Amino acid sequence: MIREREYSDPLGLTADEFVEGCARRGVSPGRALPAYRNMFRYAEPTPGLTEARVATVVHSAVEDTPEGVTTKFVQRVPGLASGPGRVAPVAPAVPANARSLPRLARELPELDIESVLIPMVGVRGRRTHTLCVSSQVGCALGCEFCETAQMGLVRSLTPAEIVGQWYAARFGEVDGAGAAPRAVKNIVFMGMGEPMDNLDAVTRAIRVLSDHNGAAIPMSNITISTVGVLDGIRRLGELMLEPGWRRVGLAISINAPNDEIRSRIMPINRSAPMGELREALLALPLVGKKKLCFGYVLIPGVNDAREHARELAEWVRPFGLIGQGRSPGAVVNLIPYNPRRDSPWPAPEEAQVERFIVWLHEEKVFVKRRRTKGRSQMAACGQLGMASIRARRVVETQGTRH
Repeated sequence: MIREREYSDPLGLTADEFVEGCARRGVSPGRALPAYRNMFRYAEPTPGLTEARVATVVHSAVEDTPEGVTTKFVQRVPGLASGPGRVAPVAPAVPANARSLPRLARELPELDIESVLIPMVGVRGRRTHTLCVSSQVGCALGCEFCETAQMGLVRSLTPAEIVGQWYAARFGEVDGAGAAPRAVKNIVFMGMGEPMDNLDAVTRAIRVLSDHNGAAIPMSNITISTVGVLDGIRRLGELMLEPGWRRVGLAISINAPNDEIRSRIMPINRSAPMGELREALLALPLVGKKKLCFGYVLIPGVNDAREHARELAEWVRPFGLIGQGRSPGAVVNLIPYNPRRDSPWPAPEEAQVERFIVWLHEEKVFVKRRRTKGRSQMAACGQLGMASIRARRVVETQGTRH
């Protein structure tokens, strides 16, 4: 259900919702739909109809890679505070327990969100991009290896703010090299925040991004990442009963071979241990060739021993291993640890990464290695975060984890 005040920002609306909102203002579908298409396809606003409020890009950092330039760009969105000349966020409102936030976070009129534009070159030599988007400012989950977690959760982003990251990446000047349109092929919800703790906004953003009258990004090119919020996984399972939603990718940050290690580095495991998480994932109505992706951040001295590879293979076994007569239903995405600020661990050496991959192969685990891009610019996996807000208490999230 769309609230009346949300109709003012077309970036948070599907084409049907936008046309419906325009009809209430006396604008015909024959005028509204072309305006919507022009905004999403060509960045051409229609005065009075599609004047999208895209958050300003205030900073960017680039890193050259063999496939092109990886760009982290920072957009500035309204903070929890509002006042004369400021635009308060439409949703969520200031939470009831906002007093538990530090004074700094409560009084900041503006907050920064980070997105990463990652180049990819296909087999035919065509360059496209994967866009890593944020769903929250900060995160409530407290994973020890993640920079964003050191902020705590300040607030969740609106659907329009999430889609606005795509709009900036597609049409804006985010890398200092001009504002020529870029091909954004894939969207991954792997930036700041836990998508399952802001699932209503995330799913609405996906509906907007996949709308064939708008960005037209196939659902099969969109991936949601989670640390294992059980309630969110079950809700996503219900969505998968709708047309198209089974094609959305799901990536789960496992990062440990057993409950003892996972609880130590990922507090959510204390309330949602690995056995319960596996049961929830096995219950998803997955079909076809779509695989679950298990992210495993390899941390030296924590989860990189030979026995850890064996334990991980045993946990993955119900999803299928290589040589069991069918294609495995899951892939382990091995991610060399990218040190956060004040990290207690170093990045693994290349030999350590290769050795762990060999061990997983020996255990018949289908494994891929995540190529490291953006580490030098604090743009790699686990390195996003607003340095001015760290180790803060959290605000209420969307649902109860159980």
